[in-house]
Amino acid sequence: TMKQKNNQPPTDDNGKKKAIMKNPEVDTSFLPDQDREQRALAERERLRREWLDRQKIMKEEMLEITYSYWDGTGHRRTVQCKKGDTVARFLELVRCDLAKEFREMANVSSDALLYVKEDLIIPQDISFYDLIATRARGKSGPLFNFDVHEDVRLGAVDARVEKDESHPGKVVERRWYDRNKHIFPASRWEIYDPAKEYGTYTIHGGEVNKKKK
Repeated sequence: TMKQKNNQPPTDDNGKKKAIMKNPEVDTSFLPDQDREQRALAERERLRREWLDRQKIMKEEMLEITYSYWDGTGHRRTVQCKKGDTVARFLELVRCDLAKEFREMANVSSDALLYVKEDLIIPQDISFYDLIATRARGKSGPLFNFDVHEDVRLGAVDARVEKDESHPGKVVERRWYDRNKHIFPASRWEIYDPAKEYGTYTIHGGEVNKKKK
């Protein structure tokens, strides 16, 4: 039998290298494994793409938003938009809808409108998907409460429309707000901040809802 040289793998009588077998009783999961790492990377990528595809489909879903055009008195209306639409897009749809009845709406841009929900002015760059996915809360509870309904007007196509069952938000002209922001109810309005927790909500000086800790 040939003697094994220092630092050389063992060989058989014919000089061929012997295969080194793993001991099945030894845990080697902590050791680098290129195949295992590649499989893990591929699985993470698959899940990422699946998540993105799911978000894309969700953003195309239809919403029916009830709002009140506020010019000192309320004029309740509904409009449909996509879940992925921003508040700016929603306000443009609202403006076009209101222009049929309110002449002044034909001469303003959607930038001149504000959307106020739960006494919070919602920034125009936020999408409804963002607000729904993060379960955004206002001063007295969730900003939105959507429920799925069937829209018979859409016929044989996928007719599922999510309708907001919460209290309708207000749509106002910015110039109306600037003139009346010192008067109730506009005096209570503030710009929505996703990072802020709105713990208590008071009306006429009395607390009606307090967030539990």
